[in-house]
Amino acid sequence: MTTPCLLIGDIGGTNARFALADPDSPGFSDVLELKCADFPTADDAISHYLEATKAGTPDAICLAAAGPVVDEHVRVTNNHWDISAAETRADFSVEAVRLLNDFTAIAYSIPFLSVDDSINIGPHDQRLLPLERFTIGILGPGTGLGVAGLVRDGGAPVPITGEGGHAGFAPETALQAEIRNVLSERYERVSAERLVAGAGLENIYRSLLTIRGEPSAALRASQIFDARESDEVAAEAIDVFFEILGQVAGDLALALGAWDGVYIAGGIAKRYPELLKISRFRSAFENKGRHRHIMERIPTRLITHSQPGLLGAAYCVLELASS
Repeated sequence: MTTPCLLIGDIGGTNARFALADPDSPGFSDVLELKCADFPTADDAISHYLEATKAGTPDAICLAAAGPVVDEHVRVTNNHWDISAAETRADFSVEAVRLLNDFTAIAYSIPFLSVDDSINIGPHDQRLLPLERFTIGILGPGTGLGVAGLVRDGGAPVPITGEGGHAGFAPETALQAEIRNVLSERYERVSAERLVAGAGLENIYRSLLTIRGEPSAALRASQIFDARESDEVAAEAIDVFFEILGQVAGDLALALGAWDGVYIAGGIAKRYPELLKISRFRSAFENKGRHRHIMERIPTRLITHSQPGLLGAAYCVLELASS
């Protein structure tokens, strides 16, 4: 019997990663990362991948992409690709095509993470999720701020997908209020993503310079991290960044009832796990007034798996192929 060709992808603003899903259980192989700018469309990139890997014609395709899925269509945030499930079906003569938000895919991956695929940020022991019933939250600062949830109550896991990164930012300290006031002069509305993302760290840094009355400096997020030992403002910006990430993670836990944990994804936190551990993230997460006693019980974990989006897409394409 011929092994089915199950194509999966995880598409961001800059790069797209494609792979072949294992046909028996969630997993994948033959990962290839491509620059989105090198291809006019996602389907062109898929064709290149299939030729490069000699994979043959797909039997099912599941693509996770950075953007909301509306009527089986995704306009990818921060690049030129518009992905249509109908066009992909026609281009590859395959009926089984599904599009996911990238954080929906990450949410689906959580039950399949091993104990070695995440690390605790806080006092709790490492443990796996309960098998049958749980509610968790997921958020991740990268190019933007992705937010999702996952609920299971005895059946299949159900994702909670939205654009929570665009919820309004609520400052909790005097300094944060000053930063918000500076940003409100630049943006009509200050969302959480204006502070908790790569560009958000840059916004915090520039705002701190303004508050101090120092000349503006247009450092990129990576440069701010690199300068933290020699630049006092860079170090303070990083502290504020992780503190606000903790606040937003705590708000997500309260909004979803994510008593079984909040998972942190995204490239920024994964690149600087030690800074996250020693930051004010966890204290800000727990600082929820009358509900502190609840927050102290909720584990927070940093996802260290190399490709959680592909792992979630692998689960979904198996469901798609069997339906």
